[in-house]
Amino acid sequence: MATPLTAARLVKILRDEGLRVVEHRSWRTHNRNHKGPWGPAHGVMIHHTVTSGTENSVELCYNGHASLPGPLCHGVIAKDGTVYLVGHGRANHAGLGDGDVLRAVIAEAALPVDNDADTDGNRYFYGFECVNLGDGQDPWPAAQLEAIEKASAAICREHGWSQRSVIGHKEWQPGKIDPRGFTMDSMRARIEERLDAGKPTSPEKPAKPAKPAKPAKPAAKYEPFPGAAFFTAGKRSAIITAMGKRLVAEGCGRYQVGPGPSWSEADRKSYAAWQRKLGYTGSAADGVPGRKSWDRLKVPNV
Repeated sequence: MATPLTAARLVKILRDEGLRVVEHRSWRTHNRNHKGPWGPAHGVMIHHTVTSGTENSVELCYNGHASLPGPLCHGVIAKDGTVYLVGHGRANHAGLGDGDVLRAVIAEAALPVDNDADTDGNRYFYGFECVNLGDGQDPWPAAQLEAIEKASAAICREHGWSQRSVIGHKEWQPGKIDPRGFTMDSMRARIEERLDAGKPTSPEKPAKPAKPAKPAKPAAKYEPFPGAAFFTAGKRSAIITAMGKRLVAEGCGRYQVGPGPSWSEADRKSYAAWQRKLGYTGSAADGVPGRKSWDRLKVPNV
């Protein structure tokens, strides 16, 4: 149980987490409080918009429509990772859901199946609508998924919640499918990792040394940096296997099976752990290799 954040505090914690935040129109006083109470807050709910285009989606979530007045959430997360705040207070996003699910969220326990619609979710949950058609084909860019992770973690961190306080609309209300295109278990795992890493520093880059020195070129026996674009889903190379073995040797391996030659989410998580070990935080520890961290890993030639 928690008192909902003030508008000013919400903006601050989102920006402190490294998010680009846009305050849309009169969002700070835009709400449905005349229809019922807002709070106590118990969790964060993630949705998809079933729309395309940032401007169109933000306006829809601010205004609502004839059968469901706005705001339809508290924030809209665009595909580029920008968070547009459109409401503060009670919002028409959660609707009636399963009281057993709410009790599990409060207890931070495993979620039961949502088979009832007997509890007012608009009162208890922060809501984020994410721009996506929800057809299973519309992609979820890395920047957008990272913004969902950051926004959820920021609120959980502020209220002292764990990742179990973040749920999808499909886990709350029978018949709902959103968000579609990624699993909430995978998102909660990302949020847990972010919370465990601690509050990010500002700015989200490692501090520069007093006297910057040019990075030393790796010795000939080590693989030269192949470029960030090399590390894409499904990319196969013996270099990736060699990298994974070095990450395991450094205590940063996050593999259940492997490492292997195909770039995978396990490789990204392992490399993110290596970046954090070097002192990088936030978007600088996103798991995509950069030249400086690569040179320090010293991947042997293959």
